Amino acid sequence: MGKVTGFLEIDRQVHKYQPASDRIRHFREFTLPMSDKEVEKQAARCMDCGIPYCHGPTGCPVHNQIPDWNDLVYNGDWDNAIRNLHSTNNFPEFTGRICPAPCEEACTLNLEDIPVAIKTIEQAIADKAYETGHIRPYPPEKKTGKRVAVIGSGPAGMAAAQQLGRAGHDVHVYERESRPGGLMRYGIPDFKIEKHYIDRRIEQMQGEGVSFHCGINVGVDKPVAELLAEYDAVLYCGGSETPRPANIPGDDLDGVHDAMPYLVQQNKRIGGEPIQSVAWPSPPIVAGGQHVVVVGGGDTASDCVGTAFRQGAVRVTQLDIRPQPPEKEDKLSVWPYWATKMRTSSSQAEGAEREFQVATLEFIGEDGALTGVKCCEVDERRKPIAGTEFVIRADLAFIAIGFAGPASVGPVSELAGQMKIAIDSRRSNNVKANDRDYKTSVEKLYAAGDVRRGQSLVVWAIREGRQAARSIDEALMGSSVLPR
Repeated sequence: MGKVTGFLEIDRQVHKYQPASDRIRHFREFTLPMSDKEVEKQAARCMDCGIPYCHGPTGCPVHNQIPDWNDLVYNGDWDNAIRNLHSTNNFPEFTGRICPAPCEEACTLNLEDIPVAIKTIEQAIADKAYETGHIRPYPPEKKTGKRVAVIGSGPAGMAAAQQLGRAGHDVHVYERESRPGGLMRYGIPDFKIEKHYIDRRIEQMQGEGVSFHCGINVGVDKPVAELLAEYDAVLYCGGSETPRPANIPGDDLDGVHDAMPYLVQQNKRIGGEPIQSVAWPSPPIVAGGQHVVVVGGGDTASDCVGTAFRQGAVRVTQLDIRPQPPEKEDKLSVWPYWATKMRTSSSQAEGAEREFQVATLEFIGEDGALTGVKCCEVDERRKPIAGTEFVIRADLAFIAIGFAGPASVGPVSELAGQMKIAIDSRRSNNVKANDRDYKTSVEKLYAAGDVRRGQSLVVWAIREGRQAARSIDEALMGSSVLPR
């Protein structure tokens, strides 16, 4: 695949960024596109490695045929490259921007720390497809007469809805917020993915016959039981939204917030919407002129860091209870799996102060308002080390330590209460649905995405949505026209 000796002749190159001093002045994307010729050269680096670890269980969850579309790009066949990419991934412009790229970790060339620039090439293929008019509505040739409801319009719900619509079913997507996209629209900042990419996909899907019903909180405004009575199948694609409890004293002080209300508010501001959210009610939160502390070391925490800098925070400190990872992993013991190593996100590179192996003991305040965060160092078992306590000044603190399952208000409360749906206690009390056909214990009800598997990547949500759609199509029609 690609040029046989390309990996020997061509150095790895990926998108460059605007300087941090420039990009923190706006909320737009800040990657600098590469030319078509530069991308084709990067695709030429895809070697004929025999076993493509970049897709399959070690790499891409949607099983993108990466060597194939790399070869097509190398040969300048961009049209067939997007056709190939779309055969496994409905939204490569999403994953090309926000996926952490486990495919690159699994690339054979990553043994030498120079993996193929798969993520950069994927984004370039999708963006090129928009420029050339390839991404347009592809309505089904005939309708089946079957009706399917999808609860939730995040990446799992969108992928499932598009697949089911193209199979000829009458698909209706129910979203509690005012616009589709789920946490991809409201949780991920615009500087990582601008929301007009979501809008373009929604427009495409509407052209294919998919209907979106926004502002309807299923389980509150419309019972799940009504959907089950009105439709031939219902697919629940809610997210994993309940913040994992931190149980830190002082978390009721003014200035201490869970991460999601903060991120949702800023995304709504940029989108020109009222900042209050159905799922994340909160007073206005703005970091301008503030000393900010972010508790947590994951992607959500990093998004809070980048948002705070763009709002004009004076100082941002990020606390991680885990030890500082090594700069470089032991390839022979880890590859092709995702390695634990020192990673610096674009937001952290904008000036965050990072503290590792530190526990948050208490939020300190005066007159009910946050003034500082009391911390201490911890040992390898995450136990506090006596005498290492210190206090960080803070006007705002965000708790970003993950999510403990679906929202308590909405479909799950109705399903667990009235319908006694099976709950998977091993997966943060998510809806239990099997891995083969995504069926729940309730007749005609399926579940996919984070509400089933727990918080995960957008690429996993797309995979689950596609697979659930195929299962529904097969159940309704006896066999499925959709790919596995």
